[in-house]
Amino acid sequence: MTHVSDGPPRILVFGRSGQVAQSLAALEPALGEVRHLGRAEADLESPSALRTAIESWRPGIVIIAAAYTAVDRAESEPAVAERVNAQAPGIIAEAADRLGAIVVHYSTDYVFDGSGTRPWHEADTPRPLSVYGRTKLAGESGVRMARRHLIFRTSWVVSPVGRNFVRTILRLAAERPTLEVVDDQHGAPTTAARIATITAHVLRTMASASPDDPRWGTYHLTSAGETTWHGVARSVVARAAARGVLLRASPESVRPIRTADHPTPAIRPLDSRLSTHALRQTFGVELPDWSAEVAATVDLLCPSPAP
Repeated sequence: MTHVSDGPPRILVFGRSGQVAQSLAALEPALGEVRHLGRAEADLESPSALRTAIESWRPGIVIIAAAYTAVDRAESEPAVAERVNAQAPGIIAEAADRLGAIVVHYSTDYVFDGSGTRPWHEADTPRPLSVYGRTKLAGESGVRMARRHLIFRTSWVVSPVGRNFVRTILRLAAERPTLEVVDDQHGAPTTAARIATITAHVLRTMASASPDDPRWGTYHLTSAGETTWHGVARSVVARAAARGVLLRASPESVRPIRTADHPTPAIRPLDSRLSTHALRQTFGVELPDWSAEVAATVDLLCPSPAP
């Protein structure tokens, strides 16, 4: 194993345009010397491109912030999802481990089946319901080949950029007088900015940790509290209206429906709550309530009009 050099870390990020990748970019240069690779520079379906990128850049930290995230389309494109979500992380982890690099990987609540009555813990047995969930779970196994690895399972990611629930609700609320949103899926929206900030904090803490340090491993990373998609939608509409945004829908016209009333190709877990006790206790982080995180996201998307 080749050990990386001292000094500011060289960080290689797989992912350029995604929500978390863009939030990580906003933290530079405090993180270190960072290079982002999009699909044009390193296609996750090309094992040779992944190995070449790591071997040529020789990073001290590798962050996998790219994935196949089209949950429903994955049901009809399982081979693509398998190459990107299941195989690529393992290839990256193996190449990075040869350099002694830290590997950071982002996973998902979709590795669980959504049953039960309490938030999921890291040690709970995964039982994914979809191609997306199965391939992400397989990707976790590949990343664990790296001796210094951190896997962050998160859920319901939102931000001012990219495709996400907050932006979709704002668009639909401006177009339609009523919205129907599922009210039997439970979880907590998590901002990409929060994920990036905590990633940076944990990396600073673990920068010089040895491979046998027990803190390496898998952690759940979500906002505090819990809600439903219906609750998030009402919160988004109310916040935007309070900031003077002209909408056709109101919080009262956001109607609850059941998941069964809105079938999708991929089965969604009904309980996406993730226990963050291990992350909070191990690294001393604070996780704001989901409502504050959603409000902050809406505020960035809907600046108050000038007086």
